[in-house]
Amino acid sequence: MVLKTFGWSFAVTALGLVAAIFYGGWAAFGVVAILSVLEISLSFDNAVVNAGILKKMNAFWQKIFLTIGILIAVFGMRLVFPVVIVAVSASLGPIEAVDLALTDKDRYQELVTDAHPSIAAFGGMFLLMIFLDFIFEDREIKWLGWLERPLAKLGKVDMLSVCIALIVLLVSAITFGAHAHQHGGTHADKAETVLLSGIAGLITYLVVGGLSGFFEDKLEEEEEREHEAEEQAERAGKPKSAVKLAGKAAFFMFLYLEVLDASFSFDGVIGAFAITNDIVLMALGLGIGAMYVRSLTVYLVREGTLDDYVYLEHGAHYAIGALAIVLLVTIQYEINEFVTGMIGVVLIGASFWSSVRRNKRLAAAGGEGGKEKAEVSSGV
Repeated sequence: MVLKTFGWSFAVTALGLVAAIFYGGWAAFGVVAILSVLEISLSFDNAVVNAGILKKMNAFWQKIFLTIGILIAVFGMRLVFPVVIVAVSASLGPIEAVDLALTDKDRYQELVTDAHPSIAAFGGMFLLMIFLDFIFEDREIKWLGWLERPLAKLGKVDMLSVCIALIVLLVSAITFGAHAHQHGGTHADKAETVLLSGIAGLITYLVVGGLSGFFEDKLEEEEEREHEAEEQAERAGKPKSAVKLAGKAAFFMFLYLEVLDASFSFDGVIGAFAITNDIVLMALGLGIGAMYVRSLTVYLVREGTLDDYVYLEHGAHYAIGALAIVLLVTIQYEINEFVTGMIGVVLIGASFWSSVRRNKRLAAAGGEGGKEKAEVSSGV
């Protein structure tokens, strides 16, 4: 199972490291290895959240996620995205931007650093909305019950997540955006840029998330009707029909996954510049890491890990909320990538441990009665 799921990741790792040696020797090998570990550590929460969405999709779309999706993740976000940042921020053509990335790496890094406020605002708002919508939803299983119960009651207020997100964005633009960190340790007033980029991130979430949610609800309704129709057809001896909305629903969920992955990759791409400004090594290292994140997502789905360790999804979403705040803070202040990665590791580790303790309580209680009682209880 492990080899089947992670086989391509192992192969890409070997090819990527060999390519690094041919490109820049053993020094390049070390840089690519470090970048791979950085990407995996920063994106583990991404894999957990992705798994919660991917498990609703059929085997075909899971394969699409691993094939076309990985091409978008590796080439789109880890290679093309940094070049697009430079092209837009410096008003350059795509060919000029690529030439700059290959021939003038210091200037390239400078332009990407100066574009960080807009990147952080966009990604921060997208991730913040994911976190807010999660904690304001009334869920049967609660991890931090003392916190999640009152928040679920507040979540009954319409558009509360959007209102809070806009308030956070406004405060971030006035405080962090007015003294945005730039290349060389200088600061500039980027309040307007932060505000516009944050609104763009919010709109992206509402459009993509809304469409995926709409088609998912439609699919569930259609599946209920289809189930009833199948029972009637079976009794009448007629052939069964297919659920027609599955394709649309899966497509928009796939689109949502890709935007989600893009938002998660912002910190990895920006953090990579603290290690190297070589676009080739960056693409190799982050691409290897992205492969493992994809494989880990599928592994969590196929092993049913989220069903066995029910608080993992909670921990991942709290990590998302923390990452959103970290991104907004980095508009003005530099935060070490180790700190960012450890926040996610600690939160997911705590939720995993709570899940283990819950499973032990269920085993000790025994029977369906104990399980039913524990389902609605808090893990902490």
